[in-house]
Amino acid sequence: MQLLNETIGGLLEKYARETPNKDFIVYADKGLRWSYKQFDERVDELARGLMSIGVTKDAKVGIWANNMPDWLTVFFACAKIGAWLVTVNTNYKIGELEYLLSNADIHTLCMIEGYRDSSYVDMVYELVPELKTTPKGHLHSDRLPELRNVVLLSSDHKKGMYNTVEVMGNARSVSKVDFENRRNAVKPSDVVNMQYTSGTTGFPKGVMLTHYNIINNGFATGECMRYTADDRLLVCVPFFHCFGIVLALCAVLTHGATMVICEDFDVPNVLYSIEKERCTSLYGVPTMYVAELHYPQFSSYDLSSLRTGIMAGSVCPIETMNEVMDKMNMKDIISVYGLTESSPGMTASRAEHTPLQRATTVGTEFPFVEVKVVNTETGEECKVGEAGEICCRGYNVMRGYYKNEEATRNVIDADGFLHSGDLAMKDEEGFYHITGRIKDMIIRGGENIYPREIENFIYRMPEVSMVEVVGVPDAHYGEIVVAFIILKEGAALTEEQVRDYCSLQMAKFKVPKHVFFVADYPKTGSGKVQKYKLREIGKQMVDELKKKA
Repeated sequence: MQLLNETIGGLLEKYARETPNKDFIVYADKGLRWSYKQFDERVDELARGLMSIGVTKDAKVGIWANNMPDWLTVFFACAKIGAWLVTVNTNYKIGELEYLLSNADIHTLCMIEGYRDSSYVDMVYELVPELKTTPKGHLHSDRLPELRNVVLLSSDHKKGMYNTVEVMGNARSVSKVDFENRRNAVKPSDVVNMQYTSGTTGFPKGVMLTHYNIINNGFATGECMRYTADDRLLVCVPFFHCFGIVLALCAVLTHGATMVICEDFDVPNVLYSIEKERCTSLYGVPTMYVAELHYPQFSSYDLSSLRTGIMAGSVCPIETMNEVMDKMNMKDIISVYGLTESSPGMTASRAEHTPLQRATTVGTEFPFVEVKVVNTETGEECKVGEAGEICCRGYNVMRGYYKNEEATRNVIDADGFLHSGDLAMKDEEGFYHITGRIKDMIIRGGENIYPREIENFIYRMPEVSMVEVVGVPDAHYGEIVVAFIILKEGAALTEEQVRDYCSLQMAKFKVPKHVFFVADYPKTGSGKVQKYKLREIGKQMVDELKKKA
């Protein structure tokens, strides 16, 4: 393997020339099929349209949508004109959205009308009431001064918002020469994607990823699974995570392969699409695979075309991995370990590794990536079999956190090693085992959750004196969110009131599953809260509730 010095747009154009009629994007349930050439032409039209509404090089374009067809059109259009695509979690509520739009300096927000129980349109109008009275292209928001455009990814009309048809119709106002000049100015070292990840400050930070970062990480991922141009990946993980945009999209793009996409994770549609399009690869977190295996009509689908895929996002149970290999024909399935800051892959198992190695370890280092385990006290490299913090250095390390040099210095040391905050051990055969976490991150069903963010929201409730949030082990999700609250003297609150308040402020997956009211917390001699003890107490209390149920 050699590192690729390419851009996202350049790779798309390469395959549009070399294999113009080959399927690139397929939605089996919609009967939608774009070849490399057709998709490239659509991307160019939207790219020129974005230029016409003032999207400049390095402008921040947010996308708030599920895996609908034009999610990728927006991404590639931004990539071609040097803009940064900023991904917005589809589960975000108004508090989280406002923070991201402000912190990321979003210039143009592309979005769908809503998702599940959330009206995105209503939330945006609440944050930016000026939209209802301001002509398109003339927006000036008091609350979000950098925001200039909102684009609805449909043909519908909403006050103050462009729609996709209007933006693409504006393409003709931008000359091909101007577009080509912008496209040719894009370099592999430019930032192309910014994703928000939870951090120790309690609020998410923008991780800046370059073309070089994600193209090479995607390429390495595909190589681990022996991808060729004949592979067809079923994508049902969200594009707003690195799992979707790097491990899926960039792995496919760098091999000239095909993506069969589901807008949302829907088991019958996933199984139907695999069968209809003869998919060779499938990705998911363990809970997704469990849902597929336990689907009542599972045995009626022909999954014999499957060969490989990825199970990642949380600990992969050995039993589930074995079932997937056996019942879903995915003999070459692998796992990938990393974090958004490492683009995301740091280590991965390989198709040639034994089933036991793929089920019980996170494999070995990615090509061209240095991985080491260091003592958390001394910083010295650990010996084989000793646990410490897993770190990496290489092409995959992020450019840094947006507008946060101090936080960047806290995770990337003077030698260029990215510190993961995870505990690991390297065995005698060179395989890495993740053994725990230094940081307090909760991983629920593949979603990273930082307790401080939830704590900061709950602190806004006037009845709350103190709050501590921890992750408690759960058989289905890996971990669930549990809050321990100390009330102010004379105050009263119920679990339902806390959960309802959180539901209005943040994504559903962050809302505490259980809320316990306590008089004090276990502490160290210096007065520091012992979260590991709270986790143990939380597990006992949750187990007691299950027994009573």
